[in-house]
Amino acid sequence: MPAPFELTTQLQALRPQLLRFAVLQLRDQARAEDAVQDALIAVLEQPERYAGRASLRSYVTGILKFKIIDAIRACSREQAVEDVELLANARAEDEAINGLFLPDGHTREMPAQWGDPERVFEQQDFFRVLEVCVDKLPAQTARIFMMREWLEFDTDEICTELAVTSANVWVVLYRARLRLRECLDLNWFGKTP
Repeated sequence: MPAPFELTTQLQALRPQLLRFAVLQLRDQARAEDAVQDALIAVLEQPERYAGRASLRSYVTGILKFKIIDAIRACSREQAVEDVELLANARAEDEAINGLFLPDGHTREMPAQWGDPERVFEQQDFFRVLEVCVDKLPAQTARIFMMREWLEFDTDEICTELAVTSANVWVVLYRARLRLRECLDLNWFGKTP
């Protein structure tokens, strides 16, 4: 177990990465900062639980995931009415998605060749571009995508937390994946080396 000063220094070095992760999840700087702060305090209050069993980054990120889930639950309880802007965004998104397909249901253009996915995923820049692409998604779409793919919520949990139907969740996930694919095609895979 690192000395208290050393642990504090290591946690401060991890803070920007943790905050970036939390902002992506919560889409709210203040809530993200609170979640990160709560996770860091949890580690500092009981350093014996860490005791070097995993990398410090993995350990703190695990705690942060639970803090983010708590923040999402608290936020969903606070939101009583669905925002009208979300409906307008959904209509615009439907039109954009419909433009990707021919009347017979086939795509207008095949996705760009993605090369060797394992090698690509090892590159740090990919995750920076992915983060930008996720950040461009509408807030509710990004929230559902992050809950499902990063926080590993199952569909029923997402429905309960956000008061949406499972059909809505699957449609939103489909749209998110299409938009992320398009964004990655343009900003990552479509680039010439």
